[in-house]
Amino acid sequence: MCPPSDRPQDSAHPSAAPAPIPGTDRAAVPPEPATDRHLALRLDDAWLRFQTRLAVRRGRVHTVIPYTGYGTTAWVRVLARVVLADPRDTGGGSESGPLKPLQEGMRGWRNFTSAPVAHAVVHVTVGDAVHDVVADRGGVVDARIPVSLDAGWHTITLQSGQSRSVEAPVRVVADGTQFGVVSDIDDTVMVTALPRPFLAAWNTFVLDEHARTPTPGMAVLYERIVRTIPSAPVLYLSTGAWNVAPTLSRFLSRNLYPAGPKLLTDWGPTRDRWFRSGQDHKRTSLERLAEEFPDVKWLLVGDDGQHDEAIYSEFARRHPENVRAIAIRQLSAGEAVLAGGRSKSGMRDTPGITWIYAADGAGMSARLEELGIIRSEVRSADVPEETDVPGTTD
Repeated sequence: MCPPSDRPQDSAHPSAAPAPIPGTDRAAVPPEPATDRHLALRLDDAWLRFQTRLAVRRGRVHTVIPYTGYGTTAWVRVLARVVLADPRDTGGGSESGPLKPLQEGMRGWRNFTSAPVAHAVVHVTVGDAVHDVVADRGGVVDARIPVSLDAGWHTITLQSGQSRSVEAPVRVVADGTQFGVVSDIDDTVMVTALPRPFLAAWNTFVLDEHARTPTPGMAVLYERIVRTIPSAPVLYLSTGAWNVAPTLSRFLSRNLYPAGPKLLTDWGPTRDRWFRSGQDHKRTSLERLAEEFPDVKWLLVGDDGQHDEAIYSEFARRHPENVRAIAIRQLSAGEAVLAGGRSKSGMRDTPGITWIYAADGAGMSARLEELGIIRSEVRSADVPEETDVPGTTD
């Protein structure tokens, strides 16, 4: 199994596209010579063709799985995935039926067994405007389109081939926003307590969101941040595969984390590598956020198992103007062993950047109060007696 990592949109290289599927759209691009591709990529292409043929024989249909997007008042980043899924999984053929197992199912394995539609054309409707975008060879849509929207939450519509239209939420960041949160997921907002080599497979194929454990105090911390600064976007950055996005969304919602886009990755090789780098995915995502929101100072939240400290430290050195503070959850001794040890990089590499270390959200809250990032909570001792409240009578 290849580890989860980033797969950038590569619609200009359609060699992996299987034979046209009746009733579907596909980008018309000439194939790339097989000799120009790495062995791992050719094997991945063969697997994709097999998946597609099997899905077509079984009567699978085009299905768009929408993810939460984000953007500004002038553009939005559209995120989605196009797969061939069982018609029963799309609501049993009803025009109003939901994507039950794909978006509300209990196990993530169904998302991995659905064949992706390489280079599918997706029609994105924003208001009265329709934009056509192309998925990559893994069926992932990651496209930036121009818009004219007010700040806040909006809903866009996605449709591909003969698929039913689905809605996707988009967070539009207000002009002039100067603060936001980028949060890791595993061992930061949820406690995994598993050896890293088995983490992806276990979380994906075995556990549902009810069996995952939220990190104590983190949901309260994030909620306090958005109450203090309502304009602050919260983005969740992980090396997890896009296939698990529905499960992660349910986990975050069920445990009362603020809604926000998830910046995940895709499995599979590149044209010159057998394995993709999850660390590179995080670095690339942070660089992109610095470019897209040059005036935003981010609170970067992660854990001290392996790589978060090093990645955040590198980003802070390159873009100190885009970092408000770095908050690191300190793993317990047992969690650190399972995570493969603790990172040795940290605050000494980033002069002028505030680092916060705590075992849970409560510890981070105290330090963020000191920095003025969140307001102090009103304690019962500070609340006046009922007879002292203005406007009341005996």
